[in-house]
Amino acid sequence: MKTLVAIIAALLVVIIGLSIYLAPNDLVSCGEVPGEVKPCQKADAIVAVSGGDTPARVREAVALYKKGWAPKLIFSGAARDKTGPSNAEAMRRTARSIGVPDTDIITEEYSETTKQNAENTQNILRRNQVSSVIVVTSAYHQRRAGLEFKARAEGAVDVRNHPVARDNQWSAWWWLTPTGWYLAVGEFVKIIAFFLGGSR
Repeated sequence: MKTLVAIIAALLVVIIGLSIYLAPNDLVSCGEVPGEVKPCQKADAIVAVSGGDTPARVREAVALYKKGWAPKLIFSGAARDKTGPSNAEAMRRTARSIGVPDTDIITEEYSETTKQNAENTQNILRRNQVSSVIVVTSAYHQRRAGLEFKARAEGAVDVRNHPVARDNQWSAWWWLTPTGWYLAVGEFVKIIAFFLGGSR
C-alpha cells in the first residue's frame, strides 16, 4: 500500500511539475489589458509560431492584439505541404478573417523548426525596431519557444511568454492521453537538448 501511495505521489509531482514548467505565462498576473508595470506593459509585437494546433495559436495572438497588447502581429512558419501556402500565410489569412488589417501583420515563411522561428524572426524584429515581443504558442511548447527566442535576442529584445491554455492537442488533462505524454516528454527532452547546445 505504501509503495502504491509513493508511486501515485511521484506521478502527481511529475504531472504537476511538467504542467507548470512547460507552460510559463509572463502575463498570468496581468489583467485582460496592458498595464503600466512590467511584465504587463504593452509590447511592440506579438509573435505566433505555427505547429500543433496552429489556428488556436492564431486566435490567441489575435485576442491579445485586439485587447491592445501590441500593434503588430508576426506569424512564423513554413509550409509542411510545399505545394500550398506557408503556415505563416495561412495564419495571416485567418487573422484577416477575424478582423486584423493586413498593415498590422508581418509574415516569416521559411522556418521549419522552433530554432529557425526564433532566428528568422529576429531579422524582422531588427528591421522593424521591435524591442519587446509576446511569444504565443501551445502550452506544451511555450518553454522551449521562449528559450529559443531569448537566446537569439541576446538581450536586445524583451521576450515574454503567453501560452494557449487549451487547444486540440493539450489541456489540463493532457496526462490522461498517450499524445499528452508524448508531447510533454518530447518537449522536456528537447529542452535538455537546448541546454546542451543541440536545439532544433
